[in-house]
Amino acid sequence: MGLALVAGLALVTGCTAEPAPVPPRDRGVPAGGFQLVAFDSCPEALRQLKTAARAYVGPWGFGSNGDIRTFGRAEQAEAPAAAGRADAAAKAASPGYSGTNTHEAGADEPDLVKTDGKRIVTVSRGKLYVVDPATRRLTGELDLAPGADGYGGGEDGLLLQGDRALVLRRDGWAGMAKPAVPGGGAPADSPMPDGIVGPQLIMVDLSGAPKIIGEYRIDGNLVDARQVGTTVRVVVRSAPRLNFPYRERATDEQRTAANREIIDNATADDWLPRYEVTSGGRTSVGRVGCERVSRPAAYSGTSLVTVLSFDLGAATLGAGDPVTVIADGDTVYSNGPRLYVANDQRWRVLPMLTARNIAPDPKDETTEIYQFDISGAGAPRYVAAASVPGWLINQYAMSEWDGQLRVATTSGRTWGDKPNSTSGVYVLRADGTALTQVGKVTGLGKGERIYAVRFVGGTGYVVTFRQTDPLYTVDLRDPGAPKVSGELKINGYSAYLHPAGDGRLLGVGQEASDQGRVQGTQLSLFDVADPAEPTRIAQYHVKQGHSEAEFDPHAFLYWPAERLVVVPLTVHGTGLPTNVALALRVGDGGFTEAGTVDHTLGTRRPDDLTPIRRSLVVDGVLWTVSDAGLKATSLATMKTLGWLRTA
Repeated sequence: MGLALVAGLALVTGCTAEPAPVPPRDRGVPAGGFQLVAFDSCPEALRQLKTAARAYVGPWGFGSNGDIRTFGRAEQAEAPAAAGRADAAAKAASPGYSGTNTHEAGADEPDLVKTDGKRIVTVSRGKLYVVDPATRRLTGELDLAPGADGYGGGEDGLLLQGDRALVLRRDGWAGMAKPAVPGGGAPADSPMPDGIVGPQLIMVDLSGAPKIIGEYRIDGNLVDARQVGTTVRVVVRSAPRLNFPYRERATDEQRTAANREIIDNATADDWLPRYEVTSGGRTSVGRVGCERVSRPAAYSGTSLVTVLSFDLGAATLGAGDPVTVIADGDTVYSNGPRLYVANDQRWRVLPMLTARNIAPDPKDETTEIYQFDISGAGAPRYVAAASVPGWLINQYAMSEWDGQLRVATTSGRTWGDKPNSTSGVYVLRADGTALTQVGKVTGLGKGERIYAVRFVGGTGYVVTFRQTDPLYTVDLRDPGAPKVSGELKINGYSAYLHPAGDGRLLGVGQEASDQGRVQGTQLSLFDVADPAEPTRIAQYHVKQGHSEAEFDPHAFLYWPAERLVVVPLTVHGTGLPTNVALALRVGDGGFTEAGTVDHTLGTRRPDDLTPIRRSLVVDGVLWTVSDAGLKATSLATMKTLGWLRTA
């Protein structure tokens, strides 16, 4: 029920009006935008939170039909010139090494490996490793959780700035209201400790042997983070820490009444995120203060979003200057000076809709988007908000260009025998406290859903799929009158699109039969020089293959200097090694296989079949990264230069 929102906002005090609890089908950004307001006092904040939550709680706790949200998831005529500029910018920005494949230059994203050309830093299975790419030696190793009983299994992320690394660690059971289970409490095989359970941030000093110089933990679950210069914004969401026990012999009315009583007895400590800061051998604890909490006019009180700001140029992490909004958020996008947070309600409605094979109510089928100014080093400043029909595929469905935000969504039922879905692109512009729609083009891919989006300058590329893969080119140069300028129908689909310069577009996804049955990884090279006539000029198909790059763009590497594309690949039932990194050179007419890299040692043991996760280039050397280690391969000859085992 929460409205998608991220914090760091200008708070307006003095408003004590009773909140309007949002019923399950009544939400969205009010027309004309809104101001966020602070509570007058902590007792007043708690009273209003309880009032909103009591109206929303049901016999199974928070969520419709007993659903408990488990937070976590997991970025024209001028098209050739724009793609060429992106290509040239990539070459200029990284003359000797490749960075993380991010949505926007200047807004870095956490990933499991980083390099500044002088060192390679990676995190794997609870440890941090530092590699000197010049000597190809492991120069540092750090246990991120000394004394812990084994590796927790969460995916770690990493950001790098000078001699500082910030490790972002995820934990399970974070940010959830405790589900109702027979006998009460948490499931027996998934204990929920009373202490802080949630993301852990670890600042590491890399000036010598790597060492931990600061730690931060907060209740909730990591949504995402962005780094601009030395400033890192970390977005976390959480839920009230309330236990709604299952009462087997009670009626739904009795269960709801009992759950409301639990809400009535809750304290601010049950609702607001707690945090813990460790630095210099000393640990301090705190809780987000009520004065740091703001709210929209309507909310459910069941979820909160907190934004933390850290300076990697500082000596320690500090308390993160937390600011919290009674809201929710799923997707984070930033172009550097601005941060957008979006949220939709798929998690709540899709299980019920797909089970019943019915179409979603349009009121449920919306995405709320919030714009923030993060151009300064301080807390983000709220600018404007909007609501658009449909659901996002990921952060790449949003892009700001020339002061306009372009958003691509899918609406309608995408499942069942007679899907009625369509997709569209909406153009928004900030106008006061509202992101006002100034143009739209709809009706794309009837009966299909979006699989990939990429905006390049004034052009949008949208891939929809059910049985065939239409690639639409959308002319967005006139924001008030966007239009489809071209369409290409081919089998299969692209799940990620990447501009390759000179009017070319790369796609990685799946080949498919005429009936839409997927048949293995495919890389496609599109000619989009003429937006009215996009064509596919080359395809590389690996039967029974799958690539992590299909769902995580961080796994995709395009090195413009060599026109080289590298993707991790898992193949079943072929003569290729089970797990490889596939390297292809992109020519004017198509792909040429440069070679493959594997991390096997010839033993065929289970730990010898570790998938390659990432690839990067440093000074003419291709480095591939897996949980087993790092391998150095010559770009010129594709011969192995070195192997560093970390497992």
